[in-house]
Amino acid sequence: MHNGISAYSKTPDILAKLVQGTMNRSPLMMLALTLACGAALRGQSDPLSSNAKGDYMRIRNYFIRSAEKMPEESYGFRPMPEVRTFGQIVAHVADDQYNLCAPAKGETRKAAYKEIENTLSKKADLIEALKKAFAYCDGAYDALTDASGAETVKFGNSSRTRFAMLNWNLWHTWEHYGNAAVYLRMKGLVPPTSEMKQMK
Repeated sequence: MHNGISAYSKTPDILAKLVQGTMNRSPLMMLALTLACGAALRGQSDPLSSNAKGDYMRIRNYFIRSAEKMPEESYGFRPMPEVRTFGQIVAHVADDQYNLCAPAKGETRKAAYKEIENTLSKKADLIEALKKAFAYCDGAYDALTDASGAETVKFGNSSRTRFAMLNWNLWHTWEHYGNAAVYLRMKGLVPPTSEMKQMK
């Protein structure tokens, strides 16, 4: 994450050089540079929330790809009786996108806490539910700023900061991605985070 901050710190110098080299070019080019400068400044002014958004998008995509990669016939696989099946892990992560992001959005989930885990088991149904759940959470991260992250939100009978709720969702999803990665390995499949290493 420190690399992202370092990149932001260099952005103004890079953009300044670009502007100097394009002063005589089209108005469209200048507009594009203006928008790029604005985006860079927003990233600098909200470093915590910008990093959280980036981390969320990474784990979001890794988890969806894991769910897509596991064959339908292995969705009922579990390494021992005491743990969730692969399909139940997918459902659990989908449920908690609503359970943890709803408070951050100032909303209350109307469905049961384990609605998806208790009702869905087929791969196609779970992937659809997972994508919808992440899409719901996208709005919470899109709206996050460093200032709004410090605001207090209700979670059950307690209160937490908005950033705490969304950070909880981050580490919780990463935790269960770790489970999913092990299940994939046990089925002879390469987890998304190791795909690039295998190609080298």
